[in-house]
Amino acid sequence: MTAPASSTVLDDPVRASLLGAHAHLAERRGRVLRYPLDVSPFLSMPPAPGPADWADVAALVGPGGHVALTGPISAAPVGWEEVMNVQGVQLTGEHVAGADDADVVRLGTEDVPEMLDLVKRTKPGPFLPRTIELGVYLGLRSGGVLVAMAGERLHPPGWTEISAVCTDPAHRGRGLATRLVLAVAAGIRNRGETPFLHASAANIGAIRLYERLGFRLRRTPDFRAVRVPALDPSQGTPVPIT
Repeated sequence: MTAPASSTVLDDPVRASLLGAHAHLAERRGRVLRYPLDVSPFLSMPPAPGPADWADVAALVGPGGHVALTGPISAAPVGWEEVMNVQGVQLTGEHVAGADDADVVRLGTEDVPEMLDLVKRTKPGPFLPRTIELGVYLGLRSGGVLVAMAGERLHPPGWTEISAVCTDPAHRGRGLATRLVLAVAAGIRNRGETPFLHASAANIGAIRLYERLGFRLRRTPDFRAVRVPALDPSQGTPVPIT
């Protein structure tokens, strides 16, 4: 029997993923890690970041760029603008067994245009041209058209995040999201890992669905993004980090 995975890696699953299963995708400057911009917007700071770490973030992202922060980060330096702060939830599925589904299909790179179109219409969260490289993505089709999907995103040791759960509005109310979440969870369980996921705290409907499936609240992280200071117009250099 596989030993239960430690949940401490879920305090900063982005960093744990980029130092582990997704290390081949990691872009690094000093102690700062991030995914390629066409894979995921997430960036990870080290614990208790100092001025040098914030300078490395600015160098990675560029003046005026947005940074999606993860982990227990303190306030950004003076001059950095907070552009998003949304309360979220993190749920874990220690008791979610999953269920295989014969109608579910595995999606590949050839399906990315359809996946991007579905995401554009349903807005489940970030899904970019190379996000599919993060893990297995599954879909359901109707008349040959992709109408629902879900897949794997962050991959800290012992855990895999279920993400991009979305259904075309014309096909909602048929349990497609439930089937896909359980199918993705089954694949995670077959690897001896445990599923987890994130959602906006305001998305009550999705949270209720996940709780019905057996997911339980672990913590309530804030989803934050800040903007790197713009160039100093008088000198053509970034505004100093203090």
